[in-house]
Amino acid sequence: MEIRNVKSTDYNVISPLINEWWGGRQMADMLPKLFFVHFQNTSFVAEKNGEIIGFLIGFLSQTNSREAYIHFVGVHPEFRQHNIGKKLYQHFFTIVKENGRNVVRAVTSPVNKTSIAFHTKMGFEIEQGSKEVDGISVFADYDGPNQDRVLFTKTIS
Repeated sequence: MEIRNVKSTDYNVISPLINEWWGGRQMADMLPKLFFVHFQNTSFVAEKNGEIIGFLIGFLSQTNSREAYIHFVGVHPEFRQHNIGKKLYQHFFTIVKENGRNVVRAVTSPVNKTSIAFHTKMGFEIEQGSKEVDGISVFADYDGPNQDRVLFTKTIS
């Protein structure tokens, strides 16, 4: 497996796969092409034999000079459980540290139990929200009405 920076043309390959990789959930609209154009230095693709098997879209915060944010991560369903997500996150952490950042943030939906488990396993802490859903602290209406979210933070050294 090789990890490389995203290119704008990767959008044309990844975008049609998103809903499929998310088991039919309509997620593709959450990842417009602008991320592939403007965040290439902090976004990565994992390839095996020339096929994209995973990706991470992240960026350095423009507002908080010590923070970075992971916006979207996906791993091909047939390649899950091969530490691809972990390797993409570790690669991102390295770039974040090289840029003088030490806090990484991420957000997920409370229904995405796999994402919640992955982030906590990777050492992220769940931020205290305004309510609980299935025992998980969430921020009510974070992304609009009825769009509750779980917020994660991780300090890296």
